[in-house]
Amino acid sequence: MASKKLISKLNDQIGLEQAASQVYLGMAIWCEGKSLGGAAAFFYAQSDEERSHMMKVLKYVNGSGGTAAVGSSDAPSVKFASLKAAVKSGLESEKKVTASVQRITTLALAEKDYESFNFLQWFVDEQAEEEQKFQSILDKFELLGEGGRALYSIDKLMGRMAAEE
Repeated sequence: MASKKLISKLNDQIGLEQAASQVYLGMAIWCEGKSLGGAAAFFYAQSDEERSHMMKVLKYVNGSGGTAAVGSSDAPSVKFASLKAAVKSGLESEKKVTASVQRITTLALAEKDYESFNFLQWFVDEQAEEEQKFQSILDKFELLGEGGRALYSIDKLMGRMAAEE
């Protein structure tokens, strides 16, 4: 059974995952409005993925003697300066989630809660993959620029990435 302190931190994580899902939903809406169908598909998939992460933590909390807490979330922004800016914002969001996962994992280990520690290992691995995915897209912007052809190529790439998930 997880401690009250750990349950509290896991509930905070539920909120972070929920917020991340909303952020990606806003990015997808913006992309659709800019006729960036591949990027929109990518961000819709990211939104769904973050919600699934939220549900995974929520179910763990409920199964560990705690009560999951889901708060309200703000409406996401649907305005971005560029696709690169949206991707950069996504990477920052992932870094924030990663830092939280690492803090909770450290707490679980300090409390010798090996069940929670093992549960959290999946999130540690997942966050490394997520950060790498967003960084790889930003690397493409650095390589190709942000002009029309580059944007077209990156949009197509993001669509393929969404389809592979």
